[in-house]
Amino acid sequence: MIRKLLTFSFGLFIVFLALTAKAGNAVLHRMDTGDQVQGWEGVGRLELGGRGFCTGALIAPDLVLTAAHCLYDRRSGTRIAADQIEFRAGWRNGRAEAYRAVRRAVTHPDYVFGAEKGAARVTNDLALLQLYHPIRNSRVMPFDTGGGPEQGARVGVVSYAEGRAEAPSLQEMCAVLGVQQGVQVLTCDVNFGSSGAPVFVFENGRARIVSVVSAKGRYDDHPVALAVALNGPLQTLMSAMRTPREVRLNRLDPQQGRNATGAKFLRP
Repeated sequence: MIRKLLTFSFGLFIVFLALTAKAGNAVLHRMDTGDQVQGWEGVGRLELGGRGFCTGALIAPDLVLTAAHCLYDRRSGTRIAADQIEFRAGWRNGRAEAYRAVRRAVTHPDYVFGAEKGAARVTNDLALLQLYHPIRNSRVMPFDTGGGPEQGARVGVVSYAEGRAEAPSLQEMCAVLGVQQGVQVLTCDVNFGSSGAPVFVFENGRARIVSVVSAKGRYDDHPVALAVALNGPLQTLMSAMRTPREVRLNRLDPQQGRNATGAKFLRP
């Protein structure tokens, strides 16, 4: 999903960025073969009704975590209907491990599409997609989620992006430069299409999602990735997903005519 380049003012990170930029991140590895992609099939490409694509990750058999702004048409600002979105788990060179239509899409209640540039545009940029049918495939396993990491920690990212849209790419090691207002500033290599990509920490041989890529930017002439930390916002988002769609019924007005129903259905 194409998104404007954002420039943030994270003054506290100037020195740290200058130091870590020289440390050298792991390069991106495109995963074209079954052996290379093994264990990462829960990351997939989100097809957005012909308007573009984002990255998403399975966190339950029927739930996909991604960025909230992926659910909006960039030009018009209108919401993309859930039934126009498809999750392609483990998409690789024209084939996916599983294809699933989306039943329902919920954004974080405090997310505002089109907010002013700055941290407010990234904070709470999270969405959950409920699939019509759970993915019951031993090769496509949901990922664990959790809080953290702290400044200086090493993380990894799996994403699809412009120029590498047909297979996922793994960057196993990049750095957390700092965290401000729930936004992690990372040295990870992201590009258009990486929105919604999961950011992982690796513990005891297992990958755990700790944040979601929202945007890219520049700081002190160095490219940075901006990701939404899951501490707190994910719990709020899960609660919103469990809340039934609101149905509001208005009293019928006899003057409205025989065809009027007076019912309004509010959907997230």
